[in-house]
Amino acid sequence: WNLLGSILEEVHIHSTIVGKIWLTILFIFRMLVLGVAAEDVWDDEQSEFICNTEQPGCSNICYDKAFPISLIRYWVLQIVFVSSPSLVYMAHALYRLRALEKERQKRKARLRAQLEDLEPMPEEHRRVERELRKLEEQKKVNKAPLRGSLLRTYVLHILTRSVVEVGFMIGQYLLYGFHMSPLYKCTRPPCPNTVDCFVSRPTEKTIFMV
Repeated sequence: WNLLGSILEEVHIHSTIVGKIWLTILFIFRMLVLGVAAEDVWDDEQSEFICNTEQPGCSNICYDKAFPISLIRYWVLQIVFVSSPSLVYMAHALYRLRALEKERQKRKARLRAQLEDLEPMPEEHRRVERELRKLEEQKKVNKAPLRGSLLRTYVLHILTRSVVEVGFMIGQYLLYGFHMSPLYKCTRPPCPNTVDCFVSRPTEKTIFMV
């Protein structure tokens, strides 16, 4: 979580206001809730999944059918995959940042070379000196301007992130819906007949699913 947090913090620097809002939502309403609260709610999902049968293996088979993937792990995967396009954008932004800084250093070296070749104090010498001083006084660039290829990468990463987000929401709906029923009826072998299985804390889980 610390690594992901530091990466997304770097993305925050190079994002627009919309991207910063998304990162805030991701941190507060997902990572914080998932790390602090949701994990405790699902901590007992298998141990407290009780079925009214003593048939060996029946409870495990029914649990596997009811929860093909733990929702906690599903949400962790969702955060990782939704954040992945941001890594591509961040890499491009850092590349552009280094390119800009390299260009700035080259320009300074070029101006210094011009100063050495020019006679002291003429107009051209003063102009080059002013330009060099201005470059020297400039702070190091911390954020690449959002234009050209970087702007295209930013838009593409927003679209990709949105598609992945919607895909995971559809996946959750197909797997579980948005309501956790307290009773799950299981008919899979080796269960001898229809078995009633009971889910722990269904109301709490429904709240987190929504």
